[in-house]
Amino acid sequence: MRSGARTAIVGGVFAVVAGGVGYGAYNVWTGISGGASGTTTARAEGTREAGSGPVTAEEVERTAKDFLAAWAEGDDAAASALTDDASTAAAAVRSFREEAHVSKAVITPGRAVGAKVPFTVDATVAYEGRTAKLSYTSELTVVRGLTTGVPLVDWRSAVIHPKLPEDGTLRTGKAPNPPVQAVDHAGRELTKEKYPSLGPVLDQLREKYGAKAGGTPGVETWIESSSSGEGTAGPTLLTLSKGVPGKLRTTLDADVQAAAERAVRRYDQSSVVAIKPSTGEIRAVANHRDGDWNAAFLGKQAPGSTMKIVTAAMMLDHGLVSGPGDGVACPATVTWEGVPFHNLDDFEITGGTFRDSFRRSCNTAFIKAVKPLNDKGVAGTALGDTARTYFGIGEVWNTGIPSVDGSVPESTGAETAASYIGQGKVTMNALNVASIAATAKNGSFKQPVIVERALDDRRLATARPLPASVAGALRDMMHATATGGTAQQAMSGLGTNDKGAKTGSAEVDHQGTSNSWFAGYADDLAAAAVVQSGGHGGDAAGPLVASVLKAR
Repeated sequence: MRSGARTAIVGGVFAVVAGGVGYGAYNVWTGISGGASGTTTARAEGTREAGSGPVTAEEVERTAKDFLAAWAEGDDAAASALTDDASTAAAAVRSFREEAHVSKAVITPGRAVGAKVPFTVDATVAYEGRTAKLSYTSELTVVRGLTTGVPLVDWRSAVIHPKLPEDGTLRTGKAPNPPVQAVDHAGRELTKEKYPSLGPVLDQLREKYGAKAGGTPGVETWIESSSSGEGTAGPTLLTLSKGVPGKLRTTLDADVQAAAERAVRRYDQSSVVAIKPSTGEIRAVANHRDGDWNAAFLGKQAPGSTMKIVTAAMMLDHGLVSGPGDGVACPATVTWEGVPFHNLDDFEITGGTFRDSFRRSCNTAFIKAVKPLNDKGVAGTALGDTARTYFGIGEVWNTGIPSVDGSVPESTGAETAASYIGQGKVTMNALNVASIAATAKNGSFKQPVIVERALDDRRLATARPLPASVAGALRDMMHATATGGTAQQAMSGLGTNDKGAKTGSAEVDHQGTSNSWFAGYADDLAAAAVVQSGGHGGDAAGPLVASVLKAR
């Protein structure tokens, strides 16, 4: 602890410890009996005064100290009165004691940084004779009340615990779901210790399938949110007694997952997904992201030129081109309803084919050649129709855990042209783009799954098989890209001739460098990756995908 007052912890007490903010007092509260524990409470003297303008350092110090002291005492009314949302704060402070069963806690403030005050909570959770330690750090922010001018704690659920959503509560008791022993398709155990990216995935699998997998629940402290429903456990924060896990078989592959974990560690803000094209079975999902979330399944970003796989299918299906060898113009610049679109460094291809434009990722070819659809009045809907009809994009996917479906909405004006090259309103994540590559390889869409449908009889999305000529053309052009185009360097070490790829980069508002995207397949494994601010597709995302495909 930093210098300042300290407390001796005696049977079942809460304490605020004076520390870096310069507090000169502490408070003690008996969590078991709900009354004083033979100790005194030191409080700031004087009436809290209204002010104007930014809160002062003195106001931050005093407000934070008094709030933490009231929380430590278990004084719901006093603590909540020091916030800008009294009713919500009172319930949260009360729940911390009654629902989370915290019987003892030491709260140690840190030094204020402006209006923010960090603090550490070292708590003891007690339930039916079992106890365990729960320690974490959080922070609060002091603001001036809009109507009163009085300094107040800006209430957020994360004040109580940094992982709490706004509708969240900490609960301790018999876990609603038994633990699960997740295994891959070959029966090899998958743990978050060995495969860190699977942390949120395994939590979601347990939440949905723990009861179906068998096993016996233990006693835990967990986060529960009203949106998930009472009795549905979210992330587990503390285990007081272990349950007996049931075995849950997934479609993942331990070797491919290990390769994916290694791959994403190369870049911050990266995600990768691998899928078996012939079945739709997800073989790996990995993320290296700020926060504990599965961006590979839940992200929503423009996919850049990886979308040209779908655009190419649209062009072939509508007869705008008949095959990869057709001549297609690739000028340096093209306009769509007065808006100019460029190729990278304004390159152009003279006398080139559709294959050439695909493998070199010529933006203008995928806009200029589509203009006849504008005359037919279907330019704004054709891409979305193709995505839904043949790639399952736009249908509802039930993978087994939460995921965000790809979106190719109807567009107008310049956004229509932008959508053909994966910009505009088009949004995807690594799961969606990996599935697009898998569909091109297999010739027909298989909805990605992480657990077998038979486990819960959920409805899977379906799509029509690609016409044979379209599927063949896509594989031809993706192979050309992997062997002699923008993906050649990344895919060169795969040691198979049955491979294909598509690179992509997507510009994002207020981001200096474009996102790097890459989709590819080798034999019966397809993968896609995105690296935020990674530049061009082959530079960052490409090596990630290639390293995962090598694990096939």
